[in-house]
Amino acid sequence: MCGRYASSVRDAEVVDLLDVDEVVGEELPPSWNVAPTDDVRVVLERPQRDDDGVGAAVAHSRQLRTARWGLVPSWSKDLSTGARMINARAETLTERSAFRVAAARRRCLVPADGYYEWQAVPGQRRKTPWFLRDGDGALLTFAGVYELWRDRSRGDDDPARWVWSLAVVTTAAHDALGEIHDRTPLVVPPGARAEWLSTTTTELEEVRALVASLPEPHLVPHVVGPEVGDVRQDGPHLVEPRARDDGEQDPVAGTGGTA
Repeated sequence: MCGRYASSVRDAEVVDLLDVDEVVGEELPPSWNVAPTDDVRVVLERPQRDDDGVGAAVAHSRQLRTARWGLVPSWSKDLSTGARMINARAETLTERSAFRVAAARRRCLVPADGYYEWQAVPGQRRKTPWFLRDGDGALLTFAGVYELWRDRSRGDDDPARWVWSLAVVTTAAHDALGEIHDRTPLVVPPGARAEWLSTTTTELEEVRALVASLPEPHLVPHVVGPEVGDVRQDGPHLVEPRARDDGEQDPVAGTGGTA
């Protein structure tokens, strides 16, 4: 699963790297301990229509905007549903009612420096936290799906009446990452980002094929300190490598993995 990640990248860099057309909302501060229900920056595409607002879309705008981590389906009674839907399994993404429509119509990218995972160590009660990143330090973009939920307690003229929320798509972990945890975020490489965001790919069969086509990236893991387990902790020190305790093992040789 993906339960914590780091995102210190600034809006200007995301705009440049991901060819963003429009920045919506205020920039968020960097975080090295992003947790469920936090507000995060995401990239998505929205159709643009003629000036009269009717008819078929004539263009698409790639936006950088803020969404709440933890998808709230449109049929939810309140926001609490989102806390249980921070991840969407790739294997059932197009089948589960909570994610099916979003998978077809509302896909997004979640910019990240890397993510954390906790490994169970035989004979030890405390799990070992790892940070996993691109081997060259490049920005990762997790596959995500998003929804818009209408808060009925707010008036029609209240700009906060619509809540944007998302789930990170996860897949089975293999090789080195599978040694740490059996699930990992689905990473969209640069060459597949445009297709993942495309609003013209709406058939569920196409989405399944798109998910299956994503290559296995190679991520580099290293052990970090236990402070990351406390959501009140933040700062670049959280991603710094620390010395392993006796009994902690490296993942399988090569430190490659899939996401």
